[in-house]
Amino acid sequence: MNKLKGHIAKIKTSGNLSRVDVALSEDIVVSAVVIETPDTAAYLKKNNEVYVLFKETEVILSADPEVEISLVNRIPGKISNLLVGDLFCEVSIQTEVGEIRSVISKIAWERWPMAVKDPVTALVKINEIMLQE
Repeated sequence: MNKLKGHIAKIKTSGNLSRVDVALSEDIVVSAVVIETPDTAAYLKKNNEVYVLFKETEVILSADPEVEISLVNRIPGKISNLLVGDLFCEVSIQTEVGEIRSVISKIAWERWPMAVKDPVTALVKINEIMLQE
């Protein structure tokens, strides 16, 4: 599980859902959708410190940081370690907000043979991010 520390920068609520923007750094903000509101969850307050959690299998990698797809959560970094197995590869990415790990298929790695020190952008869908106090 990836775990990054940040603070709540913005909350937008509609019904019983909230989109929470979490600043991990001055330049990196990620968004999460939670089934809570500031009225139902005390931790949902602007400037509150939270952790952003997401599974390694939910991290999509891109060599192009500006790739035009519908994923808004983008964290740039460089590959710091690569473990290639028979079926899967574990990719470790060093970013300004901490280490992120991604698990990709070996087929994906064979099509794009990335290497340590290559620049890469980690992409995570808004609904795959969890928040923790």
